[in-house]
Amino acid sequence: MSPYAKDYSPYLRIPRSAWAKLRDDEILHLLDKDIDAMRAWNEPLTMEEIIQIYLPLSRLLNFYVMAAHELYAVTDRFLHSDIRKVPFIIGIAGSVAVGKSTTARVLQKLLSLWEGHPRVELVTTDGFLYSNKVLEEKGLLNRKGFPESYDARRLIRFLADLKSGKPRVSSPVYSHLYYDVQKNQEHWIEQPDIVILEGINVLQAGRQTDKTSRLFVSDFFDFSIYVDACEAYIEKWYVERFQALKETAFRNPDSYFHRFAHLSEEESRAMAKKIWQEINAPNLVENILPTRNRAKLILKKGPDHFVEEVWLRKL
Repeated sequence: MSPYAKDYSPYLRIPRSAWAKLRDDEILHLLDKDIDAMRAWNEPLTMEEIIQIYLPLSRLLNFYVMAAHELYAVTDRFLHSDIRKVPFIIGIAGSVAVGKSTTARVLQKLLSLWEGHPRVELVTTDGFLYSNKVLEEKGLLNRKGFPESYDARRLIRFLADLKSGKPRVSSPVYSHLYYDVQKNQEHWIEQPDIVILEGINVLQAGRQTDKTSRLFVSDFFDFSIYVDACEAYIEKWYVERFQALKETAFRNPDSYFHRFAHLSEEESRAMAKKIWQEINAPNLVENILPTRNRAKLILKKGPDHFVEEVWLRKL
């Protein structure tokens, strides 16, 4: 009997135990220090999770990358031309605090170890937020992270430049310490094999009222991933992360959130829940969650932050 769920769905629902067997015993060595570098606040990341979840996923993505290269070669032969190499672009979406960043960092490391595409760049959409000054002028500072707080045109231009084969492309830099886009700072990307774009908004198709839009961010993706968990779990993780940051990063006097550093545990929990309920939860329900079924693959997490099931869209 197939281990995959058979109910009517555009996805194959693959349990963790069955997914783990798909790694094909590839051996990719990661040092403990690499795992620490990829781990986010309060989020567990074990070698078991890497081997059982991310190694099979990197193998699947490697197949997609190789297939894309073959397609370019076939097109090149058909047109009798030299088509410029363009990167394979992977989009990773999901709520605040669900673990997108960790997923992106692990995949960046693993994909760089596969033969044929060692140059893997990671870009977050935070850099494409409008500056705090612009957000204040637009009255959007309290809606940071909502679709209207991003410079979507600049993000689409960035992706269009990548997919056109432009040899050198830059993305803006965001500082979580200062909670703002950094002036006169750019992250330069030069002919990567793969680009991972991570952000809460990457699968959104735009507002229906925007009749001038012709392209969406997801139009440039070769593969897309949605990191999913029930809202109650994500809220708990967000509150725990906020409290962890209060004891660490928020204590830096230069931090935008330094004013929260001296809150009591009870006060910080209340503040985190308030921010979640007023900003992050509405954004999740209204803008992020509706994009889930646009992803080619969904990672379904349980209460301990570990993936319990993988949903792969049927071809």
